[in-house]
Amino acid sequence: MAKRKNRKVTVKNAGKNLTANRKYKDTVFRMLFTDRNNLLSLYNAVNGSTYEDPDVLEIVTLENAVYMGMKNDLAFIVDTGLFLYEHQSTYTPNMPLRDLFYIAEEYQKLVDHRSLYSSALQKIPAPNFLVFYNGTEKKADSWTNYLSDAYENLTGEANLELKVITLNINEGHNSNLLEQCQILKEYAQYVAKVRAYARDFELNAAVEKAVNYCIQNDILADFLRKNRSEVIATSIFEYDKEEEERKLRKAEYEAGMEAGREAGIMEGENHLKLLYAKLKQDGRVDEFLQAMTNPEVLKRLYQKYEID
Repeated sequence: MAKRKNRKVTVKNAGKNLTANRKYKDTVFRMLFTDRNNLLSLYNAVNGSTYEDPDVLEIVTLENAVYMGMKNDLAFIVDTGLFLYEHQSTYTPNMPLRDLFYIAEEYQKLVDHRSLYSSALQKIPAPNFLVFYNGTEKKADSWTNYLSDAYENLTGEANLELKVITLNINEGHNSNLLEQCQILKEYAQYVAKVRAYARDFELNAAVEKAVNYCIQNDILADFLRKNRSEVIATSIFEYDKEEEERKLRKAEYEAGMEAGREAGIMEGENHLKLLYAKLKQDGRVDEFLQAMTNPEVLKRLYQKYEID
C-alpha cells in the first residue's frame, strides 16, 4: 500500500443548502399518523393486536423535539409500553443515538413530578423503537441497529444498549404489514407514484401528478383532498432533501477518490469502490475521506469488511 501524506479535504455540497432559512417541517408520514385512528391501525398491524378504541393511545410526542429541521414523528403509550415510531427516507445507522436523546427527554417529562430520591422504585413504561423506512438505498425487509455499534473499543457487554428495528415499507416489502394497515399501504403507493413521475417530470409536476393520480384512484383520497397544498409542499421538500443527500454522498465519494489519487492510491481503485459501497450501505460514508488520508483507518476498514 502506497505511503500517503495526511491532508485536509473539503467537500463542497453538490446541491443547495437545505437547512438555511426554513421552518421545521412535518413529513407526510407524520401528518397521516398523527390521526389517532390511523395510528391505532398501524399499531395493531405491527403488534398483531385488535384494539378498536383510539383512546387507548396516550400521545406523548414531544413537539419541541427537532432533529436536522425535521420533527420527531410519533410517541405514544399503550398499556405499560412507550412506543417511538419514526419515518426515514434516507438510511442512517444513527437512529439508536437519536432515540436515546429522545427517550431521555420523554422519561424526564414523564417523571417530572416524582421524586427520584424516594425509597420506592419509580416505574416507567418499557420503550420500543421502530422505524418505517421508504428510502431506496436499503433493500432488506427489515434490520436492527444497536446503540453499542457506535461504541469505540467496546469490550464485553455494553452497559447501555438501545435497539431500533427498521421495517421497509416500500412496495414489495413487508406485504403482510401493508395489508393489515390500509393507510400504510396507500402511503407506500403514493410515495412510489411520486418517484415514478419524478423520473420523467420536474419535481413540482411529478408531485402534482402523483396527488392527482392518487385522488382519482382512491389512494389516500380524502386525506389528499383535505390537505392537498400542504402535502404537495411537504412532498417536494422531502423528495428534494432525499435527492440532495444523494448528491452529497456522490460529492463525498469523488472527493475521497481525488484525495486518494493525490496521495498515490491508484492500484487499489476497485477495492476503494467496494469499500465505499460497504460504507454507504452502513450509513458511514463520512469515514471514506478519513480512510483516504489515514493509512491506519483504511487498513482497519479493509479488515472489517474483509476486503483484500
